[in-house]
Amino acid sequence: MKLHIEWTRSVQVVLLLSLISLPTSAGRAFGQVPFYQGKTITLVRGSTPGGIGEMRVRALIPYLKKHIPGQPTILVEFMDGGGGRKAANHVFGRSDGLTVGSTPGGILASAILGEPGVMYDLDKFIFLGSTESESHYSFLTRREAGWDTLEKLRSATGVRIGSHAVGHPIYLTGRFFAYFLSLKSPKFIPSYSSPEQDVAIARGEIDARSEVSLSIMKRHPEWVEKGMAHLHAVIEIPKGKKIPQFTHLPDIETFARLEKERSLISMFRLLRGAGSPYFVGPGTPKERVQILQAAFRKAYDDPEFEKEYRKVINDDPSPINPEDYQTAIREIPRDPETIELYKKFSGGDPLPNR
Repeated sequence: MKLHIEWTRSVQVVLLLSLISLPTSAGRAFGQVPFYQGKTITLVRGSTPGGIGEMRVRALIPYLKKHIPGQPTILVEFMDGGGGRKAANHVFGRSDGLTVGSTPGGILASAILGEPGVMYDLDKFIFLGSTESESHYSFLTRREAGWDTLEKLRSATGVRIGSHAVGHPIYLTGRFFAYFLSLKSPKFIPSYSSPEQDVAIARGEIDARSEVSLSIMKRHPEWVEKGMAHLHAVIEIPKGKKIPQFTHLPDIETFARLEKERSLISMFRLLRGAGSPYFVGPGTPKERVQILQAAFRKAYDDPEFEKEYRKVINDDPSPINPEDYQTAIREIPRDPETIELYKKFSGGDPLPNR
């Protein structure tokens, strides 16, 4: 009997040691603490506070936290610069699974176009999807300028167009509008944040701007509803995307004359259709990537997130899950001729002649 008891205890010790050495998934079943429990995730947002990009992030965070095992603290760090390039460069060098990038979609074009300041490899990022795959931009002028028709706007010379940093989607769309609406010698004034542009246009420091249409309705509905600004045209992403208050305005493709101009607009729609990505740096441990991908996927599908997003943004989310986003990156056209034309709009040189 004594020998039997000793043997049994030996087996128990061996079994205990075996359980300790089991893979993570099995170990978790026996009470292992989730990796993210008690930790802090820093979400690096490549913009200044106050725009619609921040609102989208704020709408997502509670549901992202909800679906990450261990429910970590999630902090937002704003890192403006280069239309998101500064934040993308920063995240590219982090592989701890605790640093997540959130930038405007302009970082995709910046990499494909080979713009200066890009120190990341787009194809090496591990993408976590996006809350939106649809967008809508409007071009407006201040009411005091008196340009209430396209004809009056086209007769003006040197219209001052405010925008975000060179390369940012707001900068790019402002240049698209100026080109396709055939404005005379427009002057581009970059490096404003969205709230700063609100102030600048009220003070008369700038005459015009491009803006996300939903952002206008969120911050300044009186511009549309009470005619406090003059609206001239829109860019629908994807083509046919309508917002009720802007349905009377022509889409920018209406003004395209040549096939290369239509190809340019098509490339922009595809790039912006990839939304505002979330991502982690290359080399992030596979297990942490899987946890984050699953959490983002569940957050996007959460009915409560959809309600919150609709309340905050005044529009439905149109998310892209991590796997589809990775595929979309590979499928972005990289045709040399279109890329060269695109570069003329995304940089700081004068617009090409029509």
